[in-house]
Amino acid sequence: MNLESLTVALRPRTAWEAVELGTALTRRHAAAIWTPWLLLTVPMLALCNLLTWSLDMMWLAPLLMWWLKPAYDRIPLYVLSHAVFGDVPGTARTLRAQLGWGLRWLPAYLSWRRLSPVRALNMPVDLLEGGSGPAARQRRRALTGPVYGVALLTTVICLHFELAVYLGLNALAVLFVPPDQLPMAWRDFMTVVNEQPLWLDLLTNTLTWAATCAIEPFYVGAGFGLYLNRRTEIEGWDIEIVLRRLGARLAGAGTSLLLVLALAGGLLFGGLASPPAHAQQADAGEATEARARPLSQRNLDKSVIDHGADEDEAADEEAADAAAGARVRETLRKDTLPRVFGHPLADAGSMREAVERAYEDPSVSPKRTVTTWEPRDRDEKEEDDEDDVLEDSPLLEGIGKIIGLIGAYGLWVLLGVLAVILLATSPRWIVWLRSAVDAQRREPEPVARDPLAETAPLPDDIPTAIRRLWAEGRQREALALLYRASIETMTARTGVVLVPGATEAACLRASRKMPVAADRDAFAAAVRLWQYAAYAGRLPDDAAFQHQLDTLAERFGWTGAGAPDATPDGAGA
Repeated sequence: MNLESLTVALRPRTAWEAVELGTALTRRHAAAIWTPWLLLTVPMLALCNLLTWSLDMMWLAPLLMWWLKPAYDRIPLYVLSHAVFGDVPGTARTLRAQLGWGLRWLPAYLSWRRLSPVRALNMPVDLLEGGSGPAARQRRRALTGPVYGVALLTTVICLHFELAVYLGLNALAVLFVPPDQLPMAWRDFMTVVNEQPLWLDLLTNTLTWAATCAIEPFYVGAGFGLYLNRRTEIEGWDIEIVLRRLGARLAGAGTSLLLVLALAGGLLFGGLASPPAHAQQADAGEATEARARPLSQRNLDKSVIDHGADEDEAADEEAADAAAGARVRETLRKDTLPRVFGHPLADAGSMREAVERAYEDPSVSPKRTVTTWEPRDRDEKEEDDEDDVLEDSPLLEGIGKIIGLIGAYGLWVLLGVLAVILLATSPRWIVWLRSAVDAQRREPEPVARDPLAETAPLPDDIPTAIRRLWAEGRQREALALLYRASIETMTARTGVVLVPGATEAACLRASRKMPVAADRDAFAAAVRLWQYAAYAGRLPDDAAFQHQLDTLAERFGWTGAGAPDATPDGAGA
C-alpha cells in the first residue's frame, strides 16, 4: 500500500465527516461506479423478473434484488479502493474483477451477515484486508467499535432515502394528470391495483431497482469513508505521510538554501553598489514647511473645551494660537509660495485676506465650548477629611503600622520558622537522604545477557537448536532464533550491512537483493512468523512451524551446516 499516492487529504476526521468523505468520493468517480453497476444489475433484474414470473410470484423479484445487494456492493467498493490511490479502474476491469474478487465472503454476507446494520463498514475490512477466522472478527471489532452508532445511523438514513426515492418516482405520475382529472385517475388507479396486472408488477420492480441504484453506491462509499478514517486513526497514516514529505523536503533543502543565499547576496551587494539618492537636496526646500506643519495642524484641528476656566487665560490662549497661525501663514508666504510659483505674488495682501477667511470657516477650524459644574476645592476637602479620620482613629493607625511591619519582615520570619522545622525533623529525613546518595554512588550490577541475544554466536546445528527450544515450550525463543538466523543468512547472501536496531521492514527491503525468488519468499514468511509472535502474540501451530523451519533449512542450507550458507544458491536452491 503506497500511502503517498493517496488522492484524499488524510487527517483525523469525525465520523460524520468521514461519511461525507465517502459520499464525495462516490460522486467524483460516478461514471466508473454506475456504468459497471448498471451493466451487472440490469441483466439480474430481467433474470429475477423472468424467474418470478414463471413461478407466478412477481412480488419475489424486488426481494431477491434487495437480498443480493452485497454482491453488487463489491463494484463501488472495488472502484473506490483503487481510485483512492489514483488508479481508477475501467468498466471492463471492474466487471472482470467481480468474477473472483470477494467471492469468499459472499456466502456470509448473503446469509447470517445480510441483515448486519454495519455491513458497509465491515465489507471493506473483510474484502480489502483478506482476514479470516478470529483475526477477522477481532479486526472488525477494532474498526467498528468506536463508530458503530454512526454506521448504524448511516444504514437507517440510506434506507429512508431509498424509500423517499421510490415514493418520489411513483408520485411523478401524478404530475402528468390534470387537476380536474385527479378523482377519476385515482379511481382508475385503485382498479388497476386490485386487478394487479403484469405491467404494474414490472413497473413496481423497476422503480424499486432504480431507487436502489440511486442510493446504494453512496451507502457503500459512506462505509468506505468510515473505514479510511478508522485506519488513519489507528495506524497514523496522516503522520506517516507528513514524515515522508518532510524527509523529501529536507533532502532538497541544501539546493534551496544555496539559491536563497545567492539571491540574498546579490540583492545585498546590489544595494551597496547603487548610488545614494539625492533626497536631502530635493527635500532641503521643504524643511521650513516640515517645521511649520505641526503648528499649522494644531491650529487647524484644535478643539477648545471650556471647563469654567478664567476668561483671561482663555483670551491669552486664543491670542497665542492666533500668533502661531500668523507665523505659520507668514512662513508659508515667504518660503513655500515663492518656491512653488517661482516668483513672489504681486497681490500678497489679497492672498492673505483669502487665507484668513479660509481659516475662519467653521468647517476648517471647528470649535465648541462645553460648560460643566464642578465643586470648588474638592481635592483639598477630601485630603482634610482623610487626615481628620486618621487623627481621630489611633486604632487604625496602629493596625496600619503592624501591617507594614509584617510586610517588611514577614518573609524573614517565615524563613526562620521553616529552618526550625527542618532542624527539628532532621532525624526522620536525613537517613532517607543519605540512603539516596549511597544508592547513586553504588556501582550498577552486571546485566545478565540472554544466550540467544544478538551478540551470541549461532549454534552449529541451527534446525536442531530451534526444534529443541520449541519442544521445551520456549516457542518465542525458538522463533527469535529462527528470525535471527534468517537475517544473518540474508545479509551473508546479499552483502548488505544492517544498521543496529533495523526494523523488519528494513530487513525485507534488504532481502530483495537475493537473486532467487524462492529465497526471498522464504525470508518474508519467516519475518511474518516472527511479527505475529512478537507483536500480536500469535504463535503458529506445530505443523506450520515445522513446515516453515524445513523450508528455511532447505533454502538457506542449514541442515548439517555449522553456519548459514553464504553462497547465492545454497542447499536446495
